[in-house]
Amino acid sequence: MVTTHETDKFVYDFAEGNKDLKDLLGGKGANLAEMTNLGLPVPPGFTITTGACQAYLATGREPDGLAGQIEAHLEALERAMGRRLGDPQDPLLVSVRSGARFSMPGMMETVLNVGLNDRSVVGLSDQAGQNDRFAWDSYRRLIQMFGKTVCEVPGEEFEHALDEAKRAKGTHDDLDLDADDLRGLVETYKKIFAKHTGREFPQEPREQLDLAIRAVFESWNAERAILYRRQERIPADLGTAVNVVTMVFGNLGPDSGTGVAFTRDPGSGAQGIYGDYLANAQGEDVVAGIRNTVPLQELERLDKTSYDQLLDIMARLEGHYQDLCDIEFTIERGKLWMLQTRVGKRTAAAAFVIAGQLVDEGLIDLDEALHRVNGAQLAQLMFPRFQLDHEFEAVARGIGASPGAASGAVVFTSARAVELAAEGKSVILVRRETNPDDLNGMIAAQGILTSRGGKTSHAAVVARGMGKTCVSGADEIEVNVPAKRFNVGGRTVSEGDVVSIDGTTGKVYLGEVPVTPSEVVQYFEGSLDPERTDDALVRAVHRIMTHADARRRLAVRTNADTGADAARARRFGAEGIGLCRTEHMFLGDRRELVERLILAATDAERTDALAALLPLQRQDFVEIFREMAGLPVTVRLIDPPLHEFLPPLEQLAVNVAVAQERGEDVAKEEALLAAVRRMHEENPMLGLRGVRLGLVIPGLFAMQVRAIAEAAVAVTRDGGTACPEIMVPLVGAVQELETVRAEAEKIIAEVVGDSGVEVLIGTMIEVPRAALTAGQIAEAAQFFSFGTNDLTQMGWGFSRDDVEGAFFWRYLELGIFGISPFESIDRDGVGRLIRIAAEEGRAARPGLKLGVCGEHGGDPDSVHFFHEVGLDYVSCSPFRVPVARLEAGRAAIETTGSDSR
Repeated sequence: MVTTHETDKFVYDFAEGNKDLKDLLGGKGANLAEMTNLGLPVPPGFTITTGACQAYLATGREPDGLAGQIEAHLEALERAMGRRLGDPQDPLLVSVRSGARFSMPGMMETVLNVGLNDRSVVGLSDQAGQNDRFAWDSYRRLIQMFGKTVCEVPGEEFEHALDEAKRAKGTHDDLDLDADDLRGLVETYKKIFAKHTGREFPQEPREQLDLAIRAVFESWNAERAILYRRQERIPADLGTAVNVVTMVFGNLGPDSGTGVAFTRDPGSGAQGIYGDYLANAQGEDVVAGIRNTVPLQELERLDKTSYDQLLDIMARLEGHYQDLCDIEFTIERGKLWMLQTRVGKRTAAAAFVIAGQLVDEGLIDLDEALHRVNGAQLAQLMFPRFQLDHEFEAVARGIGASPGAASGAVVFTSARAVELAAEGKSVILVRRETNPDDLNGMIAAQGILTSRGGKTSHAAVVARGMGKTCVSGADEIEVNVPAKRFNVGGRTVSEGDVVSIDGTTGKVYLGEVPVTPSEVVQYFEGSLDPERTDDALVRAVHRIMTHADARRRLAVRTNADTGADAARARRFGAEGIGLCRTEHMFLGDRRELVERLILAATDAERTDALAALLPLQRQDFVEIFREMAGLPVTVRLIDPPLHEFLPPLEQLAVNVAVAQERGEDVAKEEALLAAVRRMHEENPMLGLRGVRLGLVIPGLFAMQVRAIAEAAVAVTRDGGTACPEIMVPLVGAVQELETVRAEAEKIIAEVVGDSGVEVLIGTMIEVPRAALTAGQIAEAAQFFSFGTNDLTQMGWGFSRDDVEGAFFWRYLELGIFGISPFESIDRDGVGRLIRIAAEEGRAARPGLKLGVCGEHGGDPDSVHFFHEVGLDYVSCSPFRVPVARLEAGRAAIETTGSDSR
């Protein structure tokens, strides 16, 4: 419940804020204030706080006192500018822009030219020196943006009307429309507005302003904004600020324009001049991609004074923010105005490269560099890239807006992208240009291809933020959405045809191009020496990873079941094995032996089956211990749901019935069917598995313990070092562990003798009762490893094999989950069980070793939680080991802090 008081301050002049007030003023407002305080040319204005938005969304009405504060700040703005909002002779016009705490490009609303009406459009023309074309162009933009944003008029109706006006003029360029054309377009727009709203376009300037402010508030809960927040894990209760800014105009003629600039390349991190400029254009034209831009360097030829001033400001802002800055600017008849700056979104590669550059330049230290990258970005860098050592013809080339290699079936609408992705198909979303309504399709697609726009278009900015491959501005491609095809170079590509896009080079290929490992994976595997390569990315990754390893407290192990998996994980930096799943060793050719063991009717049959398995198991462990060469190896005793090793009951019953009908001898099959029926379980995941199986089938665990101990001794006698840790799965009561441990210790003592091999015995904490009785269990365990997959499954009462496809989508849609609890640890519930077990376990046994071996061990957010709880290590799949190493380092510096921050 949001409560407000008459004395609450809801409106701040730009001069009153600063960049550290993002929670209150939003990112855009805080940075406009910061630039104002730096003395940069910022159009005057004021910011309505996120608190006002939160109050509005909670009550459905503006908070008390807000209207009066807006009036007071508007009057101050009018006095400063010497104009009144919407005055017929000399109008003040303003833009109304959203600005949340976190950048959400294109997700919320903007309305430009607020204050224009049938009378003030004449005054605006007079202001501009009898420039009727400019005035009517500005007016049609207001009606279009206001109609779509504030009154939910379908945007395509305005677009169709504009296209029709250009067709009637015989042009493809809106710049060819003259004042009379635009005056007629305004009348058409008004009719569209009236048809959909049942009222005339509002002529009162203050009404326009109030409705626009309200629309920006409400856009916080628009479907696309909710979807974007969920994708980027932005909290839903922050609200957005609203910025009311004096209009400056880039559409006054060839000496005016608008642009977006980056202080470094957001795609690669390379230093230089990067950005887009569009002469005689306004506001959203650049990011909307409605006309292809020119490179920012062209501005030097068009307006060297403004260009030089812009470069000076860019350098100043980067030094001030100590980071890549994304800048929006407008030039009004040779006068440069700064409309926005923010720490710019960048690709994963650029994030690492820029962090290293800023260390070299002395702007940040290595702790801050580590803070500025993350595991999700590192994972992106490990994806493969196109292998182009054969002849692949590029049919088009655009701008490499977001790196990566993506192939898939062409689709032309977001709805189709979502539909095919739900069927498990890879798709490439092809559009003339994307807009915020395309977010669903962009998330579903493997990559995005547009025929318009540049590195700062909507498609480019959003794709970089999501880590999606994107090629924009491929203007050789003629996209025909209604016909579901595009034409390029005399060829037609229809929906469903496969294309490949390279987000680094901007090239587009027909068909599926094979891929090759990334340079970063080659570095981790040891085939690329960071000291001898000129690859800036590899050098930056090496430098930051080295620092992460030096800073982290958590060790990082791997989940591996074979010697080959163990070897690869070591190359990726694993410091041991946290989970060796012995049931995986019984698949394939050995399945029949396990089946014999489970179905054994006599002690002799069981003994024979175990004797056959022992040497196979021993050899498995020898290979793994050799590969790990003295690093700890946690071996989980067999934990199979029995149905994984027995024939399906229904299929077996059918086979027996068919064989009986044919008169065949089915005595063996009948015996198997009887056994399977006897052992059939309705819910195998909660049945005879783990420690229960070991206690019910005599000799099973004993065979495995013997194999582990004998393998460790064999490796040691060959001059190696083995450090086995035996983990008993699915323990719920200390008595279960005590029973298994007593038998295991006898076998270990017998096998190990004076070899010097030490074998630890511990348990997997994956049953909620085990977590809640951890103090008792720790008395019999030398280590705990948290099996977070099962702990989540049993803690929530979810079957992870069933629920994700069944209803998780609805839980995510409703906001019950921000993310699947199987993907990132549920801190409040499952996390609390882990915290309790860790605290009570160590209270009972101070030296208790604690780790985690569920899939959460490689999830970046979860790694931070495990650091907080005080675990000793995390374990994850080999491919995720570098991600866990990086995040463990980041968790350490966030705990201890950094001198530079």
